[in-house]
Amino acid sequence: MPLISLVVILIVIGVLLWLVNSFIPMDPKIKSILNAVVIIAVVIWLLYILMGVFGAGPVIPMHRP
Repeated sequence: MPLISLVVILIVIGVLLWLVNSFIPMDPKIKSILNAVVIIAVVIWLLYILMGVFGAGPVIPMHRP
């Protein structure tokens, strides 16, 4: 996955989270739980993509062999 695609996906996730927080009426407790779940999921996904946390090796190589 190219780095540009990664940045675009992160921007889209951020905009969607902002839209949900701004325009969908929810209890503040539910909003904070939703925000935490989305942030944790994105961090785990980034760790998987960049460092191969789950043993598969990085999907985006950090250096050229």
